[in-house]
Amino acid sequence: MNRDAIGVFDSGLGGLTCVRELGRILPHENIIYFGDTARIPYGTRSRETVLRYAKEDIAFLRRHPVKMIVAACGTVSSMLGLNSPVDDIPFTGVVYPAAAAACNLTKNGRVGVIGTPATIRSASYETAVHTINESVDVTVMACPLFVHLVEYGYTDRNNAITRLAAEEYLAPIRSAGVDTLIMGCTHYPIIRDIIADVMGEGVTLISAGEEAAKFAKRCLEQQDLLTDSEEPGHNVYYVSDSVSMFRENARHFLEDAARGQVFSSRL
Repeated sequence: MNRDAIGVFDSGLGGLTCVRELGRILPHENIIYFGDTARIPYGTRSRETVLRYAKEDIAFLRRHPVKMIVAACGTVSSMLGLNSPVDDIPFTGVVYPAAAAACNLTKNGRVGVIGTPATIRSASYETAVHTINESVDVTVMACPLFVHLVEYGYTDRNNAITRLAAEEYLAPIRSAGVDTLIMGCTHYPIIRDIIADVMGEGVTLISAGEEAAKFAKRCLEQQDLLTDSEEPGHNVYYVSDSVSMFRENARHFLEDAARGQVFSSRL
């Protein structure tokens, strides 16, 4: 049994949706989170820049005792594809776990994907879905404003600005008749209610961060890396920008806010 932490990173705060799920399904595990809040968003950057940022984020987490790394960032996961940037500890992004869940849940064989511009340009979700089931039809749409709206707190179900953006972005997805929609950025579950309202009944929403957390649990179980501690796990959060802003905004992502220690850290 291994009492080292699970390392999680994201371009900002969206990865906290993955942290929340990890805390729910693995309550005894320690978690170290890094949010690169000084350089958000990753979704509008070039592939070379995103991969450089990801390398630096991983290097930061590896300064700490971690037994697994989760790239809780749809953009990073899309750029990496199915390749792991580390070879000595388990690693997962969010793309493959979410794609596998979608293939398992769709009944009519039509899956939608929403993500950042970089994620959609990469075609990573189409590749992952068709690797699992080549007969599934995939419709994708970039939603560049969603990350900014979430980070700035425009998350209320009745927020007119976010709802208007959702109606415009999701119209082609609805027209395609999908019955399953992958929220391919970990920020998007924060506005899940708005997305669900626009998509209507009968469409299953998949959170990429939650599916990555479930996948991480299976990896740790298979490699006998789960902790044997019976004490509640402890979370430590690092951000590359304002700690106070993190504390203020984290409540949108974590039901119990950020109970662990929060530090500002340069890469």
